[in-house]
Amino acid sequence: MNDTIKITVIDRNDQEHILEAPTDMNMNLMEVCKSYELPVQGTCGGMALCSTCHCYVKSEHELSEMNEDEEDMLDQAFFVEENSRLGCQIQITDSLEGLIVKLAPEAE
Repeated sequence: MNDTIKITVIDRNDQEHILEAPTDMNMNLMEVCKSYELPVQGTCGGMALCSTCHCYVKSEHELSEMNEDEEDMLDQAFFVEENSRLGCQIQITDSLEGLIVKLAPEAE
């Protein structure tokens, strides 16, 4: 198995960024985006207590079920769609090779 996968993140200006994400460091999508200096705040540090890493999953990847904290946070977030997830709750694993996400608009 590889120690990295490729993930495509579409920013709020519709620009695609192909990121290499390590699968052996227990990182989540929010942390990977921050490491590439994409405009993801992650204010709560990955605890599903804010929605500053809100994104839309564009690919057909099978993701882990949403936990109650993530569901509650998305219930309070703006611009929520059927494919909304919090980046901090998407753990980077080999099965996410080729994942495509789009950053949600920031709440104003």
